[in-house]
Amino acid sequence: MKILYGVVGEGMGHAVRSRVVLEHLASRGHTLKVVVSGRAHAFLSKHFDDVVEISGLPLLYEDNAVDRDGTALKILSSSPAYALDNMDAYMREVRSFEADAVVSDFESFAYFYAKAHGKPLLSIDNQHAIPLLQHPDEVLEMKNAAGEVVRDYHADFDLARRIIRTKMTGARHYLITTFFFPPIKPKYHKQTSLFPPILRPEILAAKARATCGEHVLVYQTSASNLAMLDVLASLDTHFHVYGFLRADAELPPQIADKAVPEGDDLRYAPNVLLRRFSEQGFIDDLASARAVITGGGFTLMGESVYLGKPVYSIPIAKHFEQIVSARYLELLGYGEHHEQVSRQELDAFLQRVDDYSLALARHTQDGNRALLAKLDQLLAELATQR
Repeated sequence: MKILYGVVGEGMGHAVRSRVVLEHLASRGHTLKVVVSGRAHAFLSKHFDDVVEISGLPLLYEDNAVDRDGTALKILSSSPAYALDNMDAYMREVRSFEADAVVSDFESFAYFYAKAHGKPLLSIDNQHAIPLLQHPDEVLEMKNAAGEVVRDYHADFDLARRIIRTKMTGARHYLITTFFFPPIKPKYHKQTSLFPPILRPEILAAKARATCGEHVLVYQTSASNLAMLDVLASLDTHFHVYGFLRADAELPPQIADKAVPEGDDLRYAPNVLLRRFSEQGFIDDLASARAVITGGGFTLMGESVYLGKPVYSIPIAKHFEQIVSARYLELLGYGEHHEQVSRQELDAFLQRVDDYSLALARHTQDGNRALLAKLDQLLAELATQR
């Protein structure tokens, strides 16, 4: 079959998992055209021949929170240019493709192509867990030790649910990747399937050599988060920190003046090593970590769960996709959801790591086989209906 495959460019998680699915489809003899925006375009272009760059509309952030007003203004002001750029890409590189089916990882260009051309659409993403599944109140509320509600996420949930359903309504089937498995809403049961997270082959290979080492892996995206580094330095634990040594950003003077070179890395404190990113180095660190401190990104969280690593999650404020993953992480006993890194809370988390590891041992996953088998089945059914 000829398949148009859309990948959203917000973050790199969509591109990483789409690479796995695209390689599978190529191995089955399908003809592929990929449409993708942002940094994900450069990544997928290294692996596939027919990759078309389109324009996307990313979220804007301020002080580790989604800037909703700024994002809305950005979308309104950029929409005309966005539409013109994508129309040009369509006319030059997509119009003549004549796809038999469309697969979208939360990407709108492919979705509109399917609607405009009357082509069947298959959705593969984790976002649709929000509107299509039944979530208990424990997920939509954060409580303190006394059982009092300190954060109510019902309004954030309702907004996210409406946005996601509007963006990708009417797919032939929704293949949802998730490490939590609440019931599917009866209305969507026939067109929805749940699968464990899609894992890149490097993570699957790392499972066999996973150990519980002495260090905690830290991944964060704000190169100015000095307060977090000082919290880490105050604890009696070794931390390997990714996110500060970036090619596209200079170190803040407070770090550069204090850190000492150690090979390609920098030693911020005796127990805090700032590591330069390499894919294999990061995977090795993850596989041998005692635990993980990260935001609420689904890809690293899913990889950590698969490798049995307890997670201290600090999702971006007002980013409900990240918040819901962190809430389930805590509900399942796989780790904890926090709004910031504090010395007291992090120290308490590290004392409970063994308990979380026991809970994580209950998680089972047979690679990506279940999802890819379902995708093959759906495409085979579509082929008979042409």
